[in-house]
Amino acid sequence: MGGIFGRDGIRGTANRGALGAGSALSIAMAAGAVVRHGGRRQLAVVGRDTRLSGHMLEPALSAGFTAVGLDVLLLGQIPTAAVGMLTAELGADLGVMITASQNPYAENGLKLFGADGHLLGDEMEAEIEAGIRDGGQEMDVSSAQIGCVSKLDDAAHRYVERVAETLPDSARPNGLTVVIDCANGAACETAPRALRRIGARVVEIACAPDGFNINANCGATAPGVMQQAVVEHRADLGIALDGDGACLAMADETGALIDSDQILGTIAAFRKRLGVPPGTGVIGTWSSNFGLDAYLKGLGLDLLRGPASERGILTRMREGAHVLAGEPSGHFVLSDHAATADGLVAALHALLAVAASGRPASETLRPFELISQRLANVRAERGVLRSAEVQATIAEVRTRLNGHGHLLVRASENEPVIRVLAGGNDDALVDEAVSTLANSIAEIALKQIPSNTGIII
Repeated sequence: MGGIFGRDGIRGTANRGALGAGSALSIAMAAGAVVRHGGRRQLAVVGRDTRLSGHMLEPALSAGFTAVGLDVLLLGQIPTAAVGMLTAELGADLGVMITASQNPYAENGLKLFGADGHLLGDEMEAEIEAGIRDGGQEMDVSSAQIGCVSKLDDAAHRYVERVAETLPDSARPNGLTVVIDCANGAACETAPRALRRIGARVVEIACAPDGFNINANCGATAPGVMQQAVVEHRADLGIALDGDGACLAMADETGALIDSDQILGTIAAFRKRLGVPPGTGVIGTWSSNFGLDAYLKGLGLDLLRGPASERGILTRMREGAHVLAGEPSGHFVLSDHAATADGLVAALHALLAVAASGRPASETLRPFELISQRLANVRAERGVLRSAEVQATIAEVRTRLNGHGHLLVRASENEPVIRVLAGGNDDALVDEAVSTLANSIAEIALKQIPSNTGIII
């Protein structure tokens, strides 16, 4: 069962492979063995979303942890960010969220957190995998040393209060009507309660989980129902979360979706107006809109681009002590509120920005003009960029775009891919720039490694 960790923890089909009950028990035993040390009893906290299989995996993990001497505190149905927050707040040694985020009910997954509330790093994941492979999870734990399992009945309340208390008192929704779509997932209890806690009028949809309907034609990945509800209820804005509450989509009072870069820019400007330290820059991705780049510069902030994944932006944030990040799929991190992506926290900041502005969401949540852009990913090693021919083509394309567009060429940090991003007001010029450069890179790569090249997108 080696190599079970992926970019987003452990994912797969429920009751199969690594997401079977026996495998979950082994994973818990190995993880428990990694964090277990003398001096005191160790504690693991476990939360879950609303999938039917979560009720199978929760006791399997509990059995594995208690078998190696860890106590277990069950948090129940709760968002992923809450598990990270409570892992640190309760002084736990390990946290586990049972979720497959935006995926259908038949899939599930495990996200593991360290004692600091951050997702586990590569080193600890490797230790856990080694423990599973080598049978190192077997420990000499006597009958008297077996761990205990208990429930934290007020986990959801603690999370809601923590979220509310960290928001500025100077801005409140003032009775704005908000549609909240919880994707029949982990945030069904916490998100509506938090919105009401800060004074919003709330219309709930997709807040009736049955174990099977998580993310089913609802939530952040299918926001159409939310958009329609905004219009029907004449709401001021709409919020849609995914199954574990990490991903966010928003709509204005007309039901039109708001681009994720617009949301990120809104939050950055709102926090700056409140005097909240913004850090040294805002973390985006390689495909973040050039319009966001220009807007942030006007606020005195830099847009720092990185890998397009929650884990990628979290790593970049820790490296530079940054406090705000976002990526196109709708993951936003405000690290002074949570150590991982939290759709509710981001939505509340955007909502408060609308309330403070006195203007409709359609204006407040679109603080800058999006620039038309195109991205191409070319399968090639980073050394291709040192080619004189490629460098000449880059210079030529920059000359063509001068004053009419932007160009960004970067090698991926995690795979043999070169990313070519161009943007501007002339779509034909942008398309030509990307095609010319992507084809040049692909041709040079083909000469170097004939079997491993090509334009992916």
